[in-house]
Amino acid sequence: MKKRVLISVSDKSNLIEFAQFLESKNYEIISTGGTFKHLKEAGLKPIQIDEITEFPEMLDGRVKTLHPKIHGGLLALRENSEHMKTIENHEIGLIDMVIVNLYPFFENAGSEKSLAEKIEFIDIGGPSMLRSGAKNFKDVVVLTGVKDYDLIQKEMENGEVSFETKKKLAGKVFNLTSAYDAAISKMLLEEEFPQYLEASYKKVSDLRYGENPHQKAAYYVSTVENGAMKDFEILGGKELSFNNLRDLDLCWKVVNEFKNEMVCCAVKHSTPCGVAVGNSELETYKKAFECDPMSIFGGIVGMNFKVNAKTAEELNKTFLEIVAATDFDDDALEILKKKKNLRIIKIKNTVSDAQTWVKIDGGMLVQSADNQFSEDIKCVTETQPTETQKSALLFSQRIVKYVKSNAIVVSNGTQALGIGGGQVNRIWATEQAISRAKEKFSGDLVLASDAFFPFRDVVDFCAKEGITAIIQPGGSMKDSESIEAADEHKIPMLFTGMRHFFH
Repeated sequence: MKKRVLISVSDKSNLIEFAQFLESKNYEIISTGGTFKHLKEAGLKPIQIDEITEFPEMLDGRVKTLHPKIHGGLLALRENSEHMKTIENHEIGLIDMVIVNLYPFFENAGSEKSLAEKIEFIDIGGPSMLRSGAKNFKDVVVLTGVKDYDLIQKEMENGEVSFETKKKLAGKVFNLTSAYDAAISKMLLEEEFPQYLEASYKKVSDLRYGENPHQKAAYYVSTVENGAMKDFEILGGKELSFNNLRDLDLCWKVVNEFKNEMVCCAVKHSTPCGVAVGNSELETYKKAFECDPMSIFGGIVGMNFKVNAKTAEELNKTFLEIVAATDFDDDALEILKKKKNLRIIKIKNTVSDAQTWVKIDGGMLVQSADNQFSEDIKCVTETQPTETQKSALLFSQRIVKYVKSNAIVVSNGTQALGIGGGQVNRIWATEQAISRAKEKFSGDLVLASDAFFPFRDVVDFCAKEGITAIIQPGGSMKDSESIEAADEHKIPMLFTGMRHFFH
């Protein structure tokens, strides 16, 4: 007895070979539009969908498979006598396999196309057929991608497709359609916090392991949003790990804070360990390196400029996991590739994250991204900062929001010379940052804090250690004590009114 397969695909890779195999296994092929033509031209014997439905395609192809003779053939339970009687009475033929891949909505959702154009990439018939077949997976094999063909062919060559395989393929259907629908919802709804959290991500690859070797991990990218971590180009080195990707993301976010300056950022263990601006490629990297020559070992370096040969030679003097930049000279690439395991990454896009998600046990915390800086910065002390000090404070503030709280950054205005983060109180972070900065720099230093000072002890310590200016959000019940301390020590202090916790 002949079985029937319904084929309607936009991706026709390897389709002819698989369809020929199905015909050899006594399958009758039903097909639509361009797929029908493709199969016919290859010498196969497909039947057009309207011969089955006895109803023509209409509305520019929007309606062609939405018909009882299709969905009845997919949804009928073979072991249910009433179902089979209904099928027979209405002369509906059973469909035993569905091969459908969807209109390329994912590929077009993030494009510059108009909304009307994007809507035309929303597939209706395809998901409907897949869902019908997947619901009845005991009797219907559903295939959503080219990679499924070999698996099914191997099982059919050795007998029937197993229940376990059919169940897994059905699960893939709902995995796909849920992501597809989430992408469409996100485009149309445009709500920051919708009733149901929309998640539409596609796996790029499995990773060797997660944060630690005993943890499994995979790398996913958004199907609808662009971003720096979505389509970077790996120009050399071994594959990226879980920790590499997370550190690279943070590194590039720091780099993107500096729009009109040459900047280099070094990251180690999800924390900036060196940030500097400069006037040339080599100078900028060297200054970032000097911030913390010890911690940069085994770290990640990101630069918002084209790396030249001299800079590449300097980079190669230190063991680094990743070198990322907007571009590389041919000579620079040749030099960097001498380090076999060094990952060389060309990043094409700027940072575009609108939200951050934090998984908690049984739930998800969602917040808007911390992508703002205060536009209402006030000097709260009698002593006013010089323009040089103000510039240095703003430089430090752009870095401190990427340091784990409690966070302090001490700089000279072009280099982050002391970074104190992840401490359980602010005075410890301050002591750590100032101590590191004074080890390598004897000139004027300024300090930025990610949150307010709960006591005057930070200001007193800054005065003792020679800090020349301070920037902090303010907002403590004891702000007046910190201001009084700054006035006593004649240290200018700015309040931003905006906290930048990074827990």
